[in-house]
Amino acid sequence: MFAHEQPALDLGGAKIFKEMLDRDEQEALVSDIRGIVKKAPLFHPVTASGKEMSVRMTSAGRLGWVSDRKGYRYEPTHPTGAAWPDIPAGVLAVWSAVSGQTRMPDCCLINFYSEGARMGMHQDRDEGDFSHPVVSISLGDDALFRIGGTQRGGPTKSAWLGSGDVLVIGGDARLAYHGIDRLRFGSSDLLKGHGRLNLTLRVVDQ
Repeated sequence: MFAHEQPALDLGGAKIFKEMLDRDEQEALVSDIRGIVKKAPLFHPVTASGKEMSVRMTSAGRLGWVSDRKGYRYEPTHPTGAAWPDIPAGVLAVWSAVSGQTRMPDCCLINFYSEGARMGMHQDRDEGDFSHPVVSISLGDDALFRIGGTQRGGPTKSAWLGSGDVLVIGGDARLAYHGIDRLRFGSSDLLKGHGRLNLTLRVVDQ
């Protein structure tokens, strides 16, 4: 698996493995995600202030990440009360290949970006142990990823993430601010109707 793995590119301390997943591997993961969404439907989270996010999301694994008026946190069940589905084996294989960890992730957050969706600059800091990296898999349309430092503001660097790219944020960059500025909507035909799926894997020790 992952015959197309290339040496990682460095972007502000994050590692980008370009075209790590070939088309067949991407299609297999999309099929897995469709199965998850049937059991744990995508939903629009809201911030603590009540603002609806532009992405839709769901999760797989022991815990899922949610956001509502109570704040950001991990929960053992979907907002419907159903247990989160298991993380697919193909997704775990990506984690094992790039994370440098023997510990498996507790959560696979699934974000779906439709046309015009974005993700503002933020830190991944709802986990209890930041020694474990965050691993992100891009499927579908290209997305402009931006990363800065561990303090809000200051200089940032950007790069386009394409379908099949894998991003690892760890080490000194683990708490770096990062986000998605925009999509090249329609740049990939992997997903029906276009858009982008982002699978984010995290170890959660609370």
